Amino acid sequence: MPITTVGLDADDTLWHNETIFRLTQARFLDLLGEHDNAAIETRLAEVEKRNLRLYGYGIKGFTLSMIETAMELCEGEPPPGVVREILAAGREMIAHPVETLPGVDEALAQLAERYRLVLITKGDLLDQERKLAASGLGDLFAAVEIVSEKDRGTYDRVFTRHGTGAVEAVMAGNSVKSDVIPAIEAGAFAVHIPYHVTWAHEVAEPPVDHPRFGLLDTIAALPDWIAERA
Repeated sequence: MPITTVGLDADDTLWHNETIFRLTQARFLDLLGEHDNAAIETRLAEVEKRNLRLYGYGIKGFTLSMIETAMELCEGEPPPGVVREILAAGREMIAHPVETLPGVDEALAQLAERYRLVLITKGDLLDQERKLAASGLGDLFAAVEIVSEKDRGTYDRVFTRHGTGAVEAVMAGNSVKSDVIPAIEAGAFAVHIPYHVTWAHEVAEPPVDHPRFGLLDTIAALPDWIAERA
């Protein structure tokens, strides 16, 4: 059965993202210097997880979660200027330049010659649209889907809407939890391309023995991997 469609994740697959969050989190720890760093990180992770269903994924939700964490740890009275600094950090994250990962431009250009490319990403609509525009990659995609969650139903719908179904599709991304497992459940091939850091909420065990699973060190190897199975 031919492969007609290639789905691609955005953050930490096409461009740097998690490193920006890590730098901002380090800045947040400094703002609450009177508290233990491990305790701050644990509370922030708990607040983020709790807020995902309310705010979804992305910088705005992260910023609100930092504010909420500061309020909880400081019993409703964070040090003067802390909330202002958190908001400033959030704005700087949104304005941060988009830096594509090595090999992305060449790999996508190759793939676009043979397959229908679909960007499938979670996060804030405006921020993801901004990053795609700034990346210069937008013209290579036949469709863009910015979704609230990536599950089996998402891939079923997206690959049916923009392709010939999940069975004739490949999904590639840095998250086993979001880009690999649910895509395989929908019937697609799935390729894990790890980023050097992974958000705790995206960690999962890869299905290494599944015949439709692939693991690559770099996106530059993706065109050849797909060609071998097309």
